[in-house]
Amino acid sequence: MRLLKICALLCLCVAVSGCKFVVLNPSGDVAGQQRDLVLISTVLMLLIIVPVMAMTVYFAWRYRQTNTSARYEPEWHHSTRLELVIWAAPLLIIICLGALTWMGTHLLDPYRTLGRIDAGRSVPANAKPLVVNVVALDWKWLFILPEQGIATVNELAAPVDRPISFRITSASVMNSFYIPALAGQVYAMAGMETKLHAVINKPGVYEGFSANYSGAGFSHMRFEFHGMTAGDFDAWVASARAHGGTLNRARYLELERPSEKEPVQRYANVDPDLYKAILNMCVQPGKMCMSEMMAIDAKGGLGLAGVNNTLPLMYDKYGRHPAAFASLPSYVAGICNIEDLDIRMPGALAAPRKMTPVFGAGLKAPALLPAWPPRRSTLADTRSSS
Repeated sequence: MRLLKICALLCLCVAVSGCKFVVLNPSGDVAGQQRDLVLISTVLMLLIIVPVMAMTVYFAWRYRQTNTSARYEPEWHHSTRLELVIWAAPLLIIICLGALTWMGTHLLDPYRTLGRIDAGRSVPANAKPLVVNVVALDWKWLFILPEQGIATVNELAAPVDRPISFRITSASVMNSFYIPALAGQVYAMAGMETKLHAVINKPGVYEGFSANYSGAGFSHMRFEFHGMTAGDFDAWVASARAHGGTLNRARYLELERPSEKEPVQRYANVDPDLYKAILNMCVQPGKMCMSEMMAIDAKGGLGLAGVNNTLPLMYDKYGRHPAAFASLPSYVAGICNIEDLDIRMPGALAAPRKMTPVFGAGLKAPALLPAWPPRRSTLADTRSSS
């Protein structure tokens, strides 16, 4: 029996040795505060759980059937002191947990700018955060550093004790950006931007990954995060500028295609509008940005004229998307008159399209030709005729 206990203990030690306690021993101040929140909450809950477990064993042992010396009171039904203990202790713990959760929710809000470097140092008034634009791809991570003008794939570095401002989005499905040693996880979603503010306090190499399942290559969607001194970070940026290529929209569309176990890549030059185009889902040439479409919708939309301003498109996402106005996929190509649109996208209007007559209240039906557009008309003409 003793040998069996020893073997079980050794098996447990071997299993635990494979665990990483980075969450309980982080190197970033935000992750450190989150760890403290977890530990304090656990201790507060144990103040109830431990006595309850102990008393369960005690009562089971003391009032067992064979213990004839225990007091037997079948008519007992109330004790004021016991009621106070049963209700007061949990109530106090819930109040403490509520206050702790409320403060932690606000102080550790990922959108909140940092107020301190660590427990003993505040963020200097003139401190400028390192801005990092994060894009979750299938199945890799793209990091764009606009201030440095560089970009990397599956590798990121930041100077120690400098606030970091992450701007996070996705090019396709939802992912979760997570560096356990730095801060908590934040979701990355296409067409949306989430934020995270953090700081790394110790030099080292830390693991980052996606904490949200996103398909076949999810297991390999990992990267290295380097905490460096200011000098080492400058050298890392200089190396990227010296040996990296150029990341423009055409190169991004190639990078965006699904791939697994992608090696580290560095880009010395980045299109300054690339991240904005990714966020607004308009990297493809001629495609209207989501922000422009939202601005149009906020002003009431295009009305009937906008129906005529849609063009078929093979969407560059490895498949056809359903269309509202044609058998092929469609999207709004631009806000301009027909002449300007034909100049910007030659041949886009070559395919004829039949129009359904539109009747206005008390207005004469507009004259429609069998094929469109042999006669070129402007959006203003369409509005006036409808």
